[in-house]
Amino acid sequence: MGRLLGLDYGTKRIGIAISDTSQLIATPYEVVPADSVLSVLDAIVVDEGITAIVVGLPTSLSGEEGPSAEAARELAERVAAHTGLEVVLVDERFTSKVAEKAMIKSGMRRDKRRDIRDKMAATVMLQGHLDSLR
Repeated sequence: MGRLLGLDYGTKRIGIAISDTSQLIATPYEVVPADSVLSVLDAIVVDEGITAIVVGLPTSLSGEEGPSAEAARELAERVAAHTGLEVVLVDERFTSKVAEKAMIKSGMRRDKRRDIRDKMAATVMLQGHLDSLR
């Protein structure tokens, strides 16, 4: 098995998380500007032995897709074409809220939370996907 990479789409920043090689545990990796994600992925895919990519699909509470979901789908298509890897879309409805609550509960200051929120959301999303695989 290889590692999976999770992407939490945002218009300005994209959070990145990776799994371990046994695909059991997701770990925060980094946050990158949305406009440079493809170039950053090249190095991560090679350096970390990524075998597939999971992209979070933001939907409303009712499950409807809006402009953000459309943009996430477009990102998934670009990532698949660029890397040649399988890209899976998964529901990421509450990942940012779950990540934010966990950081608040741990006592993390607001300015620090802002810096890592996106990669924590990517971690929550990827972990949910890993759990669903078992």
